[in-house]
Amino acid sequence: MMQPLLAHGLCVRPFQKTDVAEFVVAARESVSTVGVWMPWCHDRYSASEAESWFDLCERKLRADEAYDAGIFSADGTELLGGVAINQINREHNFGNIGYWVRQTRQRQGVASRAVRMIATYGFGQIKLTRLEIVIAEDNLASRELAKKIGATLECIARNRLIVHGKPRAAAVYSLIPGMPILT
Repeated sequence: MMQPLLAHGLCVRPFQKTDVAEFVVAARESVSTVGVWMPWCHDRYSASEAESWFDLCERKLRADEAYDAGIFSADGTELLGGVAINQINREHNFGNIGYWVRQTRQRQGVASRAVRMIATYGFGQIKLTRLEIVIAEDNLASRELAKKIGATLECIARNRLIVHGKPRAAAVYSLIPGMPILT
């Protein structure tokens, strides 16, 4: 089971039932930024959707299939967003990093700190040998974050993501163990 990660003034930990209400608030406030790229984030996001998401995260975590967690303030109380290692390919020993930050906490370094934390966890605890960050080509804020932390741009992959039901080109960035993850 994933234990809380504490570093860089943040707590990255699995979601708990007590986080549902705050998750709903965070999703609804973030429709104009997060919702552009992540269709789950919409203005009618409900507690039942959050509960279903948390249940799925817990099942995948117990099965070592994905490590979806919340990004919280250092004391673990204020929900700032989410970060994950998912889409794990055990045969080739890599996974995908995903992240989002609620609108009122964007542009404060939350995502870059959380991505550094989850990448360190992925290499150290899960023992992955590659992490990818796959970002819609025109999601410039997320692409800047990938560059900021030192991820390597490998390609623009055509039709790599489906966003709001449409295929989109995506920038594929990578991190590997031993690579400096920048601040």
